[in-house]
Amino acid sequence: MQVRASIVLTFPQVMRVEWNHHTPSPQKKASMIVTYGFNATLTAKPHMGDRLVDLLLTGLNEGSPGASEHCVVYLVSRSASAPDVVHVTEGWTSEEDHHRIFAGEAAQAIVAQVDGLLTKESEYTDYVPVRGKAAF
Repeated sequence: MQVRASIVLTFPQVMRVEWNHHTPSPQKKASMIVTYGFNATLTAKPHMGDRLVDLLLTGLNEGSPGASEHCVVYLVSRSASAPDVVHVTEGWTSEEDHHRIFAGEAAQAIVAQVDGLLTKESEYTDYVPVRGKAAF
């Protein structure tokens, strides 16, 4: 079975996200509105970048924050020049939804493990979505 997903992000003060999941069955579509987002830069202890990435990706598992219907964008990236520097981009239906879900046990368990892998405090940049596109 071939699986292909595409995401289109449009950001006019509020971000509209459409995704299509292609399989042999009929095409499915969903739309969500993103009003809150941020980018986090995390620096792992030397040679712990792979472990940090793996741990952050567990945030997409069933019951984890990134699997929530309120988390529309959850993208984990690495620095091309510094493999222990990891970036996480998140887009949420609201700031309140983000804070509520991150106060839960699943999120706090991930955060506690992430903290042990870092050399310094994470750097956060909050943003108001304007416009853009991502395809996966």
